[in-house]
Amino acid sequence: MSFDALRTRLREAAAALADGPDALEGILLGIVDDVAHAEREPLEIFPVCHHSPASAVAMARRLRQKQPKVVYLELCEDMAPLLTELRNCRLPVAVQAFATEVDGFPAEWAPLSVVAPITEASAEYQAIAYALDTPGVELVLVDRSSDHVFQWDGPRTDSGAAEEESGLHGDAVGVEIGDLRPRFAELEEHLLHHGRVRHWSEWWHQYVELPLGDSDHDTYRQVMLLIGSLFRRLAPGDPRRVRVDEDRERYMWTRMREHLAASGIAAADALYVCGAFHAVSRVAEFGLHGSDTFEISPRSASTWQYGLIPSSHAAIEAQFGLAGGSVSIAATEWANNVKRTKVKAFRLVGQAGAKKPAKLPEPAPDAEPSDKLSGFLRRPPVLDRLDEAELLGWSVEIVRAARRNGYLASTADAIAVYETSILLAGMRDRAKPTPYDFQDAAITCIEKDTVPGRRDVRHLVEIMMGGDRIGQVGYDALPPLARDVHDRLAPLNLKLDQRGVRRALLDIAGQPELKACSDVLWMLRYLMPHGAVRPIMGERRLGEQPIQESWDLALGTHQRSLIELGYEGVSVEQVLEQRLRRAAYDPQATAATVLKAVEDATLYLRSRRLADELGTRALEVLTTERSVDGAPEVLRRARRLLAYYRTSEPVLPQWIESFVKAGYAHYCTLLPTSFADEDATVHHVAAMLSFLFSMENLALSLGCDRTQLELAFAQSHPKEPQKVALLWAAQVHLGTLSRAELRARCDDLLGNPLVVPAYPRYLSGFVHALEPVPGLAEFVVEAVSNAFRLLPDPVLLPWLPTLISTLRSGGAELAPLLIREAGRIFPGRLAALDEWVPPWLAEPAPVVRRSAQRATLLAAHPATCDAVASLLGLDSAPSGAELVGRHPETAVAVEALLASR
Repeated sequence: MSFDALRTRLREAAAALADGPDALEGILLGIVDDVAHAEREPLEIFPVCHHSPASAVAMARRLRQKQPKVVYLELCEDMAPLLTELRNCRLPVAVQAFATEVDGFPAEWAPLSVVAPITEASAEYQAIAYALDTPGVELVLVDRSSDHVFQWDGPRTDSGAAEEESGLHGDAVGVEIGDLRPRFAELEEHLLHHGRVRHWSEWWHQYVELPLGDSDHDTYRQVMLLIGSLFRRLAPGDPRRVRVDEDRERYMWTRMREHLAASGIAAADALYVCGAFHAVSRVAEFGLHGSDTFEISPRSASTWQYGLIPSSHAAIEAQFGLAGGSVSIAATEWANNVKRTKVKAFRLVGQAGAKKPAKLPEPAPDAEPSDKLSGFLRRPPVLDRLDEAELLGWSVEIVRAARRNGYLASTADAIAVYETSILLAGMRDRAKPTPYDFQDAAITCIEKDTVPGRRDVRHLVEIMMGGDRIGQVGYDALPPLARDVHDRLAPLNLKLDQRGVRRALLDIAGQPELKACSDVLWMLRYLMPHGAVRPIMGERRLGEQPIQESWDLALGTHQRSLIELGYEGVSVEQVLEQRLRRAAYDPQATAATVLKAVEDATLYLRSRRLADELGTRALEVLTTERSVDGAPEVLRRARRLLAYYRTSEPVLPQWIESFVKAGYAHYCTLLPTSFADEDATVHHVAAMLSFLFSMENLALSLGCDRTQLELAFAQSHPKEPQKVALLWAAQVHLGTLSRAELRARCDDLLGNPLVVPAYPRYLSGFVHALEPVPGLAEFVVEAVSNAFRLLPDPVLLPWLPTLISTLRSGGAELAPLLIREAGRIFPGRLAALDEWVPPWLAEPAPVVRRSAQRATLLAAHPATCDAVASLLGLDSAPSGAELVGRHPETAVAVEALLASR
C-alpha cells in the first residue's frame, strides 16, 4: 500500500507551517512511515484504545470478518487461566495477580498486586469472548508477567495515568490495553485548548470516538496507528519510560514468534490485539522477521495468587486518570453503536443476558488495503444532526432527579438546560450536544450556589448516563476460602453476595447450629476491614458462651477483601493462624503483642496447641525486653489468661507458669531502673508492681524468692513525686512502712510551703497505686480531704485545677474506685455533713473503759466466745474480761460484727 500522495501533502504542509521543513517534516513523514510499516506486517496488528466503544465495535466487526484461529492479546501472560471464569461474573471485574510473601523484591513493597479491569465496552472483552466461545480458536496472552511488572516498573506503574487509590482496586498497579494518551503535557494542553474541551476523555470522545464509530476497518486501523505514532514521537524522552515500553514490545513479539513456530499456525490466521502506542513500534524484534536477541529474564521466587475481583466504572476512572463519568458514558456509547451499526457483539456464554452464540459465517476475503488516511484527514468533521428528542429527554430526566435530591428545580430549568446545551455545543463547534456539554449546562442551570443533598448535579448526570456500574464475581469464580465462607454462613438465609448491609440475628441458645456461623463471623471480623462484618449485639470473651448475637454484614460490598483472603489460604482458620504466627514471630513483636496472639488463638480458634506455642514465644520475647512500655498490656492479658486457665483447665499450662516465674524475676530486675528512669511513666511502674503483687503467691509457689522483690525495693530511689508516692504505697503493702508513718509523711508535705505545689503529683502517684495496692483507697480519700481541710484558699484555689487535670490524665480508670470509697466514707445527706467527723480524726475510746461491756457481751454469747478462742489457738475459753484484755482489736471487730446484725 502506498502513501505517496499523503507524504506529498504533508511535506508541503510542513514547508508552509515551519521556517525550515526538516524538523516538522521529519515528524509528519515519520508518522506516515510508522503507519505503512505496521500495515506491511504479515501478522495483522489490531490497534485499540482501552475502554473505547469505537475499538470494541471495530473489533467485533473484524473478528466476524477475519475469524482468526489464534488471538494474541496484550495482557499479562500469567493471567490467562482466569479468563474462563469471566463467564461467571457480572462485568466490570478485574483480573488480579496478588503476592503476599515476596522473594526477590524489597519487603516494604509487599503485598504486590496487579489488576487488569475488563468492561463490556472494550475491545479485549470482544476478543476474549470470541476466542473462548469459538471452537478451534486459541487465546494467547503475550504481555510481560505480573512478576515482570514489578521487576521493570517497581511498586507503581507510570503509565501516564493518574495512580490514585480507589475503593475497589486499592493501591494495586493497573495494566490495560491501549494506553493511548499524550505523554507530552504541552501537547495535551494544546489539544484541549483548541478542541474547546475540559479534559482528555471529552477530547477523545469528540474527535476520535464519534468519527470512528461508523468507519470501515482500514480507516479505523490507519487512524489509530496514526494517533499512536503521533503520541509516540511527541513523547518526552524519559530513558526509563522508553526502556520499559520497548522491552514490553520486544517481550510480546518474542512470545508471538515462539508460539507461531511451536503451533505451526500461519500468520494470516492470527490477529495481534495491542494498544495503538505499541502497534507502531520500531524495535529490532518487531514483526515476524524481527531479531531474536531479546532475553526474557526469569521470574522471581515470589508466589503469585490469581483471582477475579469486582471493579466499577469509578474505580477504573480513578486508577487510570480518566474523567469522572467517562467510563459510564463509554458504556452508553457502546450500546448506541451496537444498535446503530447492527454489529453482533460477542458475549461469553453463561453471563447474564448472553445467548448461545450463533454459527459464524464463512470468513470474508480481505481486500487490498488502500490509503484511507488522505481522505479521512481532508474530510471536514461531520456534524451530527441535533437529536431533539434525546436532548429533551435528558433535560426532563435531570430535573426530575434534581427534585428527588432536594434541588428547587422546575420546568423552566429543564428548558434552560436544553437551550444551554445547544449553546455550549455551538460554541464548541458541534451541532449535537455531547453528554459533557449537557453536564456543563445542567450544572450551570440547576446547581446554583449550594448542594442540598449528598449528590451534586455532576453526579446526578453521571447516574442518569448509566451510573457507576459495579461488577460482581460469581460463586463459581470465587477462591475456595470465599466459597467456604458462603457455604458456612448459608444457615443465616441471607443474600450475602449482594452489595449493601444485611442484618443477621443469631439465637444461639435456641438454634445451637448457628454457633458455627458465629465462629466464622468473629474470625471474619478479625481478618477483614472495618465495616465488612460488624457486631451489633454480643461479644466474645474468654470462658463465656454466646447466647444471642446481632450482626451487620456487607460481604458483597467488600467482596474484594474476601477474595484476597483466599490468596492466603483455603480456610479462614488457616489464614487466621498464619496471621497470628506472623504477628508473634515478627522481629518487632513485644510480649504484649504475643500475648494478644495467644488470647486470639484461644478466643477464635480454641487451639490449645497454637496457644501453647505462642505462649512459649511470649516467654522468649519477655526475657529479651529491656523496656517496661508494654507492662500494662502484659498485666491485663496475663491476668485474663490466668483466670481463664484456672477456671477451664485442671492444671495451668506449663508456659504460663514459666511466664509468671520469668515475669516476676524480670520485673524485679527492672524495678530499680524504672523508678529512676524518666522515660518510664508512673503508669508503667504501677503496672509492674501490679504484676509483682498479684502474681506473687503463684510465683512463690513455683519457686521464686521474695528476697528478689525486697532487694529491688531497697535499690529503688525515685525522685519524681508520683513515683515517690508509688514507692511509699508499695512499702505499705510490703509492711516496711506503716500507715501511721505514711500519714505523717503526707502531713509533712502539706506543712511544707515549698512542697505544696507538687502535692497533686504525689496524689496522682497514690491514685496509680490503687491498682497494685487497692487497700489504700481509704487513705487516698483521706489525703485528698486533708488537703482541702488544711490548705488556705489562696493556696488551694490555684492548686485545684492542677489536681483535677492530674487525676483526669493520669488516673481516669482508677477514679471510680476512689469515688466509690469516698461515697462509703462521707455522709449520704448534706444535713449530716455539719456534724460529721472524719473517721481518721475521731478519737477511739480506750479499750479499758469498755472492757466490762465487751466482757458482758462475750458472756452473753458463749458460742461466739468459744469459736474466737479456738481461732486464737486457746484450749479452753478464758473469761470475757481476760479475752478482751489479751485481744482488744479482735474484741472491737466482734462487737462491730454483732452490732451490724
